[in-house]
Amino acid sequence: MIRKENEGNHTRDPSAPIKFTERLKHFTWANFSLTMSTGGLSLLLGVQPHTFNGLLTIGKVVYIFNLVLFVLTCSALVYRFVKYRGTFKSSLAHPTESLFMPTLFMSLASIISAIPIYGIPATGQWLVEAYIVLFWLYFALTFISAVAQYYYLFSRPQFTIQGMVPSWILPIFPFMLCGTMSGTGARFMSPTQAMSVIVGGLTAQGLGMLVAFLMYVQYIRRLLQFGLPSPNMRPSMFISVGPPGFTSLALIALADDFPAGETYFGDPAITRQVVKIMATFTAVFIWCLAFWFFAISAIACLGASTSMSFHLSWWAFIFPNVGFTIAVIKIGQSLRSEGILWVGTSMTLLLVVVYLFVLACHVRAVWRKKIWFPGKDEDAQHSDPGKIKGVDEEARMHKHE
Repeated sequence: MIRKENEGNHTRDPSAPIKFTERLKHFTWANFSLTMSTGGLSLLLGVQPHTFNGLLTIGKVVYIFNLVLFVLTCSALVYRFVKYRGTFKSSLAHPTESLFMPTLFMSLASIISAIPIYGIPATGQWLVEAYIVLFWLYFALTFISAVAQYYYLFSRPQFTIQGMVPSWILPIFPFMLCGTMSGTGARFMSPTQAMSVIVGGLTAQGLGMLVAFLMYVQYIRRLLQFGLPSPNMRPSMFISVGPPGFTSLALIALADDFPAGETYFGDPAITRQVVKIMATFTAVFIWCLAFWFFAISAIACLGASTSMSFHLSWWAFIFPNVGFTIAVIKIGQSLRSEGILWVGTSMTLLLVVVYLFVLACHVRAVWRKKIWFPGKDEDAQHSDPGKIKGVDEEARMHKHE
């Protein structure tokens, strides 16, 4: 019997011929998870404590590769929205796909954050000024996006606690990454410019972390009440690693870039020392939460590894753990611990291997019509539009148990 996929009231045979342009109708916002993770990897390669000749060049190649992927992804989405009228509006209103719209901004954050590593040292002051403009534009757009998206979600309740996954954090995640962006570029700015960017980044990081804490309450409640998600949803559990990981690295980076000559709090030398101590202790305090979420997520995925099939959520193996790994490196540098730095290097090597594996699975899934295909992606329709993708599967699983 031929297996068919549902798309609204229509069915599609996966073995039947279908034009590639027709498949692009199902090219969703979640595809930015690839560029988000590739950009994060380029950022990670650029901050390695143990380097070698050619590593910076490898990082630049990955960065340029990510720019190409970003342009192609944007082009595919624009084609979808222009070719298939109504898909843009429906993508922002869809209970599943809309949650992944912030991955566009997160991809931009990884691109902008790497400019001070690969661009500014090779150019000059003009790129510093451009970086400041990009930072504040990103700051404003992501705040507006976070408010608008959460307002929409709050005004049209369509989620259940049983279907809660850490992707509910995604709308605030891009704004939170302003802290990471300010931490990479502030050292190239004048003291006045640096202070404004640092305060802006710290403000964004604080809001993002606090909103994430509120979401963690619902997430833990969901795990206690209904148990672990179904196998195909478990990679998204790694999203919970991101907020404390990126907050830890942002705090230390902002303290390192605190302007030496500023006298906002009195003697500048004492101020920098106090800020550094507070940032390091707070970063270590928060980092352990990221490690706890990482351990639970890793064990959950390993336990269901034989039942998992590729989906774009697999990129959650990479991006949240980029922040987690850089936080380890920053803590090691602050504590001057060679052991911690080597742990960070080992984690980097592991992430590179996992990235290549997920990339290969991604290409294979496209070739075998496992994604970008009717009924396979985040835009899939359900008999009950009030439930997110995976909730029905979760309900069936618990019913059988």
